[in-house]
Amino acid sequence: MKVNLMAKDYSGGSPKHHHLEQKRKRLTWILGVSGLCVLFYVLGAWQNTTTTVTNKSELSNKAGCDVANPTATKSQSSVLPSSTTSSTASLDFEAHHQIGINETSSSIQKIPACEMSYSEYTPCQHAPRSRKFDRAMLKYRERHCPTKEELLLCLIPPPPKYKNPFKWPQSRDYAWFDNIPHKELSIEKAVQNWVQVEGDRLRFPGGGTMFPRGADAYIDDINELIPLTKGKIRTAIDTGCGVASWGAYLLKRDILTMSFAPRDTHEAQVQFALERGVPAMIGIMATQRLPYPARAFDMAHCSRCLIPWHQYDGMYLIEVDRVLRPGGYWILSGPPINWKKYWRGWERTQEDLKQEQDSIEDVVKRLCWKKVVEKGDLSIYQKPLNHIECVKSRKTFKTPHICKADAADNAWYTNMEKCISPLPEVSSSDEIAGGAVEKWPERAFALPPRISSGSIPGITAEKFREDNELWKDRVSHYKRIMSPLAQGRYRNIMDMNAYLGGFAAAVMKYPVWVMNVVPSNSNHDTLGVIYERGFIGTYQDWCEAFSTYPRTYDLIHAAGVFSIYQDRCDITYILLEMDRILRPEGSVIFRDTVEVLVKIQSITEGMRWKSQIMDHESGPFNPEKILVAVKTYWTG
Repeated sequence: MKVNLMAKDYSGGSPKHHHLEQKRKRLTWILGVSGLCVLFYVLGAWQNTTTTVTNKSELSNKAGCDVANPTATKSQSSVLPSSTTSSTASLDFEAHHQIGINETSSSIQKIPACEMSYSEYTPCQHAPRSRKFDRAMLKYRERHCPTKEELLLCLIPPPPKYKNPFKWPQSRDYAWFDNIPHKELSIEKAVQNWVQVEGDRLRFPGGGTMFPRGADAYIDDINELIPLTKGKIRTAIDTGCGVASWGAYLLKRDILTMSFAPRDTHEAQVQFALERGVPAMIGIMATQRLPYPARAFDMAHCSRCLIPWHQYDGMYLIEVDRVLRPGGYWILSGPPINWKKYWRGWERTQEDLKQEQDSIEDVVKRLCWKKVVEKGDLSIYQKPLNHIECVKSRKTFKTPHICKADAADNAWYTNMEKCISPLPEVSSSDEIAGGAVEKWPERAFALPPRISSGSIPGITAEKFREDNELWKDRVSHYKRIMSPLAQGRYRNIMDMNAYLGGFAAAVMKYPVWVMNVVPSNSNHDTLGVIYERGFIGTYQDWCEAFSTYPRTYDLIHAAGVFSIYQDRCDITYILLEMDRILRPEGSVIFRDTVEVLVKIQSITEGMRWKSQIMDHESGPFNPEKILVAVKTYWTG
């Protein structure tokens, strides 16, 4: 028995050796499968890092180029990513995500076009609605937005013969008449050379009411009195701008102007400005503050702007004082300046005009400004560097007093006040309140005083530098996936959620300007930082329409906007507003989570947009994605 058992035990070989063989095979199988998994995962990740269309004909189909516009195929197809940058189709998240954003709008399929009567519709400056409001102090020309029940669920139609605008800098002087079919100003302002109709186009000679020799010569006159070309003056505001020729001709002197004018009897003046590629907004000085932060502009300008500066206890000059930087200039031309020469032409008495100028000079003194010079048709005043002497002068000038509440930046639906906005405290009479800014162009990347002083909680110098580097990388990525950015196809750009202005700084080298928008409900009010960097922008609530005409922007940048607003209002109406202000064949860059972008894409498909979702520039593992969309060409 013993022998047999031993024979049986050893008949299959050593038990220890048998177990080692099994372990070795199992380990080999595990390593092999793991290696294959890693290999295919890496290949899949590499394959999906970028997105493209494989050839131009496929791109044209995707961009919806089966339209009547002869310029559409080339310009529109060049916006979406080209085959030189990637090797795969667009990312598809359709079947893998449950979307819960604004479920009420998910049923929308094809959004129809509005009637042609809405071709120039400006929702918050709509004349039939405005007429219902008080005309005192022109309140009826302020923003009066539609109620939820009045919102239009349709696409604003372009004019029947709409064409792509001229490229900058030619657009400064020319625009297509079919894009803005208005002759009123060419007739009413014929002598002043605002705009002329020449066949199928409009020509802008650069004239103005108070600069018959042209804006260039007028600006040269100003330059002889204050320094415009040394980088000290970068941001300007033009109140009652007409067709914005003053701002247009300041651009070659590296001065960026926020021009504004109301939507009034001078039909389409702001629309003309934006069609020219010049920054402008619909706006008016009435009862509410201008939608800009305190200490924003280096220079303010009024050329026969018809604003009653001497009335209402000087309230409008007090508002200019709020938005002017310490040491900033206010330039006034037109009535009542040089009234001895022009009083007959202005059809006013000498006594009346003298009294108006005396009243303005009195308000200026009470604001602690000094008169720099009055020469010819120009009178120039300067705001003090700080309020040390101004506080002392309140013993002499009881009004206007200096405001007690420190809310100078509050400017979204905020009433004007008849008190002077206080400046940050200083330790000496020659110190600039709030801090000095660098000369342009160093100013764009220098640390803004609002950050260095710690006046914006949570935003440090390190965060500022990191944000600049971040947007430098992102714009380089945009350039790779959107060739028109580098080709001069875009001129007017809007950043719907600008934060610190990093995007605007990163596109400085291109022939563009950026309207930097800071949402009025942002956790941090950073618009003052943007102005300190030498850029311009405004406050805005994206549940409402923007103060501009239809078809006035070439590119809209929307980073994280819909995550902010998805619980506040129906995102369909935000997208419809973007469609209203976007030019045919204009582009939009969305940055957000996959869930939000898929919802946006599903809505914009019903708006005649074409789009692609792409990976974040850092690769497929980042949860934030990019959606590039193009508004296809169509007309009413």
